[in-house]
Amino acid sequence: MLKTILQGVVVGVANIIPGVSGGTMMVAMGLYDKLIHAITHIKSEFGKSMKLILPILIGAALAIVILSRVFEFLLDTYPIPTNFAFCGLIAGSLPFIFEKVKGHRPTVSRMIPLLVFFAIVILMAVMGETGGKAADVSFTLINEIKLLLVGIVAAATMVIPGVSGSMMLMLLGYYDTILRTINHFMDALFAFDVPELLVQCGILIPFGIGVLLGIFLIAKIIEFIFARAEIHAYYAIIGLIVASPVAILIKIDWSTFSVFTIAAGIVAFVAGWFVAGRLGGE
Repeated sequence: MLKTILQGVVVGVANIIPGVSGGTMMVAMGLYDKLIHAITHIKSEFGKSMKLILPILIGAALAIVILSRVFEFLLDTYPIPTNFAFCGLIAGSLPFIFEKVKGHRPTVSRMIPLLVFFAIVILMAVMGETGGKAADVSFTLINEIKLLLVGIVAAATMVIPGVSGSMMLMLLGYYDTILRTINHFMDALFAFDVPELLVQCGILIPFGIGVLLGIFLIAKIIEFIFARAEIHAYYAIIGLIVASPVAILIKIDWSTFSVFTIAAGIVAFVAGWFVAGRLGGE
């Protein structure tokens, strides 16, 4: 079980860093097929499935709680270099996805999903929260439904190798908000601040329910799509990944722009590309 928890930690680390795919990390560790099978057969093989799913969830949760503080600090203090590093991580994952479609030349039917997903990502960035503003998570029915849907979308992307769930949160404008909420929740928990705990639970509970629904409901769809149209699916992923750095640049808070921050951003981009190269692959 300890080994599986540690593997869950790796998955959690991957899922909190935009551009690094938790699905890819699971493939690299030989967990992906086993976990998808455990999720899609949880009703018929409940005991066996939970022996795999539970320790992975524990490890991933530990990693997310610990690292959320680090990334909140980086986004607050160094927004441009941090976002450039995320862009490098995303762009650096492309060679591994290209390997998936090697020998399968682009045809009209394959380019359609690529272009559709490219357009969707850019449209989300243009229409979403911009200028570094946090998403509105005040306690209203509409916001609770939005959090549920965001959780479903983020979880669905976590399941796909080569796609980053946290990258999707960033594109939707909820990445920074969720990080801060996790940190505020932990602060309130240690301080036994019940009113503040309830406020943060109002954000985390609908989002968490959405994540669980996304993982368990989308896994079967992902399994179905990849079994019948794997190459088309990977072309769609390429469209998503190519568009993502552009979308992040659209959404960056440029108020700290200077020659120094741009230079630091370029270095961070290269470092992100290098890290993606070391973490990616199978």
